[in-house]
Amino acid sequence: MKRHGLRIAAVTAAACLALTAGACGRKEPGPTPQPQAQEPAAPIMVTASINQWGSLAKQIGGQDVTVRSILDSTSIKTHDFTPQNADTTKLTGAEIVVANGAGYDSWATGKLGKNAVTVSASTTVGATNGDNPHLWFSKDARSAMATELENAFAKARPSKARRFAARLKAWKTDEEKLEKTMAGFKKDHPDATYAATESVAYYLMDDLGFTDKTPQGYIQAMTTGAQPDRADMDNLRMLASSRTINVLVNDTQQANDMTNTITGAAGRSQLPVVDITEQMPSDQKTLGSWIAALIEQFQSAMTAFDNTEEGHRKVDGADASRNHSSDSTPDSGISDSEHQPTNSEHMPSNQGQTDPGK
Repeated sequence: MKRHGLRIAAVTAAACLALTAGACGRKEPGPTPQPQAQEPAAPIMVTASINQWGSLAKQIGGQDVTVRSILDSTSIKTHDFTPQNADTTKLTGAEIVVANGAGYDSWATGKLGKNAVTVSASTTVGATNGDNPHLWFSKDARSAMATELENAFAKARPSKARRFAARLKAWKTDEEKLEKTMAGFKKDHPDATYAATESVAYYLMDDLGFTDKTPQGYIQAMTTGAQPDRADMDNLRMLASSRTINVLVNDTQQANDMTNTITGAAGRSQLPVVDITEQMPSDQKTLGSWIAALIEQFQSAMTAFDNTEEGHRKVDGADASRNHSSDSTPDSGISDSEHQPTNSEHMPSNQGQTDPGK
């Protein structure tokens, strides 16, 4: 009887083990896996509001992006621009829209496709309406945008993420060289000053170490789109005519009779004028190369200022000497104008700039 009981217990235990094993082998039904969206094979369609950021997008994206820039001409009055139907089509058809923000191109983000991704310079650096919107001239904004573009492209085409990362690395190498050039300029010209007909180059001038001497009231008027009052205009014109600054920066895309009056005063006093456009010129292929070319212009302007300043001192000294000896020395017959220095080979050109008030 005891052995029989043991056999029954053994059979029962075996049956339990079998049932347990069967239960453990069954899988509970889980959620139905969703099919993953297939990554598009075509290049990313990118629309940039301005060609400055469009150029940067092309550098980071390479052959894996197709970039179209809406504002890409230096002859356009940027602040008066209104997009046409063709421009709106480019924006609505874009996979990624690259905008500047800070009130510069509010038309660029008004009508986008429902799946479009926006990369905005102002959002990236925390700029808002009322801040200086010319962010592409800031080394910090350029660096932040390059990284943001690489992230957006990698998310849109994960299989090509390594390519985007490699291009970003190459871009950073070039940008570091550019920043070293700016640091060298700043060291060589610690007391450089300027004034501007429009604050287009504010960030670049700050990176180069220039001190802005533009009258505050004039700056405020330019920022709000108002007309500067007469006193601020006279102050700015005086800065240009008295050569109390090293260089005048002139935004040619916003030129008018008022700014021509100021550049005319600078021309008569031989103050160097550096013309700057808002959109990247057609002869420049990258944003970095454009910045480098502008730095060279400012270097030439500083050299021209130093040369003409030395020339003025020599002329003033010669005049003083002639006046001192005028009682005993006959007049040589040489006019004052013949003693003026000629440094046109060093001077930024003022050709085409007129002075309506002359």
